[in-house]
Order: sequence, then structure tokens, then C-alpha cells
Amino acid sequence: MAIATARRPSRFSVAHAGPFVYALLVVVLLASVFPLYYSFLIASKDNSALGDAVPSLVPGGNLFENLGRVFDTVDFWLAMQNSLVVAGTVAISNVVLGTLAGFAFARLRFKGGNALFLVVIGTSMVPTQLGVIPLYMLMSDLDWYGTLQAVIVPALIGAFSVFWMRQACEESVPYELIEAARVDGCSVLRTFWHVAFPAVRPQAAVMGMFTFMTAWNDFFWPLIVLDPNDSPTVQVALSTLASGYYTDYSLMLSGASLAVLPVVGIFILLARQIVGGIMQGAVKG
Repeated sequence: MAIATARRPSRFSVAHAGPFVYALLVVVLLASVFPLYYSFLIASKDNSALGDAVPSLVPGGNLFENLGRVFDTVDFWLAMQNSLVVAGTVAISNVVLGTLAGFAFARLRFKGGNALFLVVIGTSMVPTQLGVIPLYMLMSDLDWYGTLQAVIVPALIGAFSVFWMRQACEESVPYELIEAARVDGCSVLRTFWHVAFPAVRPQAAVMGMFTFMTAWNDFFWPLIVLDPNDSPTVQVALSTLASGYYTDYSLMLSGASLAVLPVVGIFILLARQIVGGIMQGAVKG
């Protein structure tokens, strides 16, 4: 006689999204995409389109003309190149140094570690404007004014990167793996590279994306320490397009549309790792 066994209920039940959820997601998607699309619309038209009582949602035919005026007004290629060098270097540096520091604070025992971590976090509470004058004096003493290293070096590592990767290492790198690597004879750096870094790679991708966007969108410090005529970044070049007594919105938004493309490209390139890093924290039980 066969004995029927009851199936154990699963720990998590799958929730199916209803029509309201899909409608809400569509609204959020449209609200997120519409500013970019509207910038593209204005970039494809002339300034007279701004005075229309009912704005048209159909692109115009002046896009390439406006893009040509962008490159005629400022050296936008140089600005894009400078921003890519600055943002790329800062993002890579924060991923490497932030992950190393986060791993050390999370999984290495050393005297004064907690106090040192509090000091690192405390630096994020200092307003950026408070350190502008001494930092500018330091850049002048190093004769770095007008050079990209004046923008790159102060941003090579940040408190947010250390905090983010410390939390990632605490959640994804158990002590047992570290001890097993030590028993096998791995040094600290080999343990970090072969054990810790693969486990936190998705979180590092998310942090790298955030850092890249922050460095790409930075305007205040590059405006102070760089020469806008010789070594501008994208945001400084956009401010030049918007300067003057009359704001040419078609010209300005044409440059803004170009400035968005590298960020979108980086997101597409790292989309799998970024989504994985975000979802990894969402499924923690």
C-alpha cells in the first residue's frame, strides 16, 4: 500500500504581478525615459519649437546641424576624451582600492581597525566646499593646475567606496573561506584575488558604475582647477554652451544628449553585473 507524503511548503512563495503592478512600472519607466527623450526632441529642432503651445513629440530635422554647432562652439571631442580618462581612472581606482580596503576592514583582524574605519567614514561628513581652498592651494604647489591629475588624484578613493565594499565583503565572503585559503598557504593578496574579489564582483560593478557617473557628472571641482579653454571636461563644456545672455537650448541639449551616451554605454556593458549586484542584496534571507 502506497503511503502518500505531503509536499513540504516552500520557504518562499512566488508572487505574481497583477495589472496594477505592470501599469505602475510602465508609468515609472515613462517618467524616467521622458526627460531624455524630450532633450533629444529639443536637440533635433530649433529654438522656435520651445514656443509652441502644444509641444510636438515628433523629432525634427535639425539634429545633425545642432550637433555640428556643438563641435564648432567648443572642443567637445577633447571634453569627452578628458571626461572618459577622468571617470574611467577614478572608477577603476575606487573599485580596486575600495575592495582592498573593504576586505581588510571586514575580514582582517588588526589593532585599531574599527577606529580607523570610523575615521574613514567621518571624512564623508566633511562638506566638499570646506576643502576646496586648501586642495586648490595644494594643486597649485604641485603645479597641477589645468591638468587632469588635479581632478583624478583627489578622487582615487572615497569613503563611500570603502563602506560599500566592506559591507559586500561581510555579506559575501565568510570567514571559513578565508581560513581555508590560509590553510592552503595563500597569502593575503592571493586570498583577496582568488577568494574575496570573485565573490564581490557584482557589488564592485555597481559601485564602479556609481563612481563613474559621479566623476562624469562632477562640475564644481573641474570648473575650479581646469582651464575651460585647454582641458575642459564634459560638464564644463556644457556650461560653456549654456553661457551668454541668450541660452540656445537646442545647442545646449544637443551637447547634453551626446554627454549621456558614454554613461548609457557603460551601463549596457556592465548591465549583467550591475543587476546581479543589486539583486544579490535583495534575495538575502
